[in-house]
Formats: sequence, structure tokens, C-alpha cells
Amino acid sequence: MREAVMRVSFPDDEPVFDGAQMVVRFVASVDDVPLSCAITAEALEDHFGAGSTLEAELLRAYGDGRERIRAVCTRAIEDSCGAAVVLRSGLFRIASAGSGKLLGD
Repeated sequence: MREAVMRVSFPDDEPVFDGAQMVVRFVASVDDVPLSCAITAEALEDHFGAGSTLEAELLRAYGDGRERIRAVCTRAIEDSCGAAVVLRSGLFRIASAGSGKLLGD
């Protein structure tokens, strides 16, 4: 049986820093339904050049890495059957290694 294909896209909404959780939140759209997603400050420091956990640095790093962040987020959403995701540093290491699935089976 063939799997249904999810349409994942990203509106032009600006990302928002969440200092309580130390993440940058952004919106994905899955089959035209908004889905709140996030990337950790650690991932932005480790993989996108954020020099600190200050809001301005994290938002700059997000902007610089937006294309790659969205690509990894799309795969993570697909792997989680459309659930919201928090992108952590290890997920980008796995994506860089070229493994098939980002999350568990």
C-alpha cells in the first residue's frame, strides 16, 4: 500500500525566540494546517554559527541556516507522521551523515 504524501511548507512568518525553553519557534504548514516547530539554541550554536544564546544571535543563526533547518524539519515532520518537532543538535549530525530516517522507526 502506498503512503500518503504530506505537503510540508513554511509560511513567511518570523521566527520567535522562546527564552524559557531556549529555542527558536517557527511555523510549518502540513497539508495547510499550521504546526508549531522549534530548533534548540544548542543546535543553532553547534550547526549554524550562533556565537551565544542571546536572542539576536540565535535569530541571526536561524536566518542564516533557514534553508537547511527547513529541509531537516520537513524530513523530521514526515518521519513523525506530521507531528510537531523540536530540532536538536543530534538531528543535524544524523542528517549530515546521510542516514535514511531522522527519527526512530
